[in-house]
Amino acid sequence: MAEISSDVIRGYNDTIILFLIKDEPSYGYEIQKQIRGLSQEKYIIKETTLYSAFSRLEKAGFVESFLDDSSGKKRTYYRITPEGLAYYYGKCEEWELTKEVVEHFIMKEAKNGSN
Repeated sequence: MAEISSDVIRGYNDTIILFLIKDEPSYGYEIQKQIRGLSQEKYIIKETTLYSAFSRLEKAGFVESFLDDSSGKKRTYYRITPEGLAYYYGKCEEWELTKEVVEHFIMKEAKNGSN
């Protein structure tokens, strides 16, 4: 099974994280698990990458963190802010444009696995 290069996906880590907390707050390990599951294990985000993204998103005002111990464990949860939601939708539009442009440079033969 092919894996996605971290170099290729790096620019979309923030978008992926914001998507996963768009509807409800979550915490690092759960987000990491969701990324692994939704990508069918084609992308496994490293813990350091994830927490660097949280820090960057929080500094930019796109997420807020808060402590919750209602599950019996004290965890840091992250929730998206209105600014984060606007940023997320902007990144979705950017992705559509990116796909449109890059698609012009992908060989059809490579996509079908033939020469």
